[in-house]
Amino acid sequence: MSGASGSWRAVVTASSVLSLALLGDALIYAVLPVYAASFGVSLAMVGILLSANRFVRVFAYGVVAAITYKVGGRRMCIVAAVLAAISTAIYGVGQGFWILLAGRILWGVTYAILLLITLDYAVAFRKRAGTRVGVSVAIQRAGPIAALLGGAWLTGLIGPTDVFLVLAGVSVLAIPLAMSLPAPRRDSQPQTPPKRLGRPYSVDLVFFLLGFGVDGVFAISIALIFAQETTAAIAVMSGGAILAMRHLAGAVAAPAFGWAADRFGARRVFIAAAVMTIVGFVGIAAGFTVMGAIAMLVFRGALASLGPAIIVDGLAEDDAAIGPLARMQAWRDLGAAMGPLIAGFALAVVSAQFLHGVVAVLLVFALLYWMRSR
Repeated sequence: MSGASGSWRAVVTASSVLSLALLGDALIYAVLPVYAASFGVSLAMVGILLSANRFVRVFAYGVVAAITYKVGGRRMCIVAAVLAAISTAIYGVGQGFWILLAGRILWGVTYAILLLITLDYAVAFRKRAGTRVGVSVAIQRAGPIAALLGGAWLTGLIGPTDVFLVLAGVSVLAIPLAMSLPAPRRDSQPQTPPKRLGRPYSVDLVFFLLGFGVDGVFAISIALIFAQETTAAIAVMSGGAILAMRHLAGAVAAPAFGWAADRFGARRVFIAAAVMTIVGFVGIAAGFTVMGAIAMLVFRGALASLGPAIIVDGLAEDDAAIGPLARMQAWRDLGAAMGPLIAGFALAVVSAQFLHGVVAVLLVFALLYWMRSR
């Protein structure tokens, strides 16, 4: 593709495909912890299932990047759109740990493909990377918001498994969208696949803990916090509404803070957003669940565009971005994978509020360490 309009078309199209693909994954976080018995799994198994796709992604990014440059982003995006519909359907027909685990592994590969392709299109023009990633995130969040609001309501009508068959049918619309993608962008120099994780940099620890806290501990425990005071059905709807706010906050905050990063500097805005995310964790730990969740999710949404902006800000104009971006996502996903896994077992011993307090303390030390290392 050539020109700004062609590049923006790729960003919008790829982001729309990812938005539709995310339907099943978004709702499973709200439904599975509360209706674990309906899927034939225990709460400890829920933690493993919700983290499995993250572990797959940690090790899939390098392979996905290498294959994408051989066969092209458009073809990979089509394959991923098909896999997304299949993985969502598995949640609807699968019973028991192993079949659901297969669906989560399949989704992990799918998301790795779509995310790297979308990010690579979004950072094509480095000087406006924050704005472009922010707009991309806003488009991506539309599907999960609809799934968590409408899907949570639909769960009460048709049940916690059949709802995923409905979402699978809707996600099929991503396939023709993927087929309409323009020809993939080619850089002027050969690309190299991302390196293995290796020893984490200071900023990697921040991304790890953000994934661990927001996409791990918070995502798996928010419905359980509400379930302490209300019925399972209401808890799912309340948890779904809060999790939908995570996507809504990303849709609103990511473009705004992405523009701010381009205007005032990515590092300065990133630090401010990270501090306010920590304040949100503290609020939940102190018992102010709704207010803490709102603060945390709004600024976590900002970090969705600020993270890639931080990475790209340290690259030369002709440096390949997909490798460093894959590293960032790998550490974030590793944290998000460890979050549900650890929380699934820890919640049998300590409260969800206590876990949020621990995350807040760890984030403070990680952020200070990164700022000092810089």
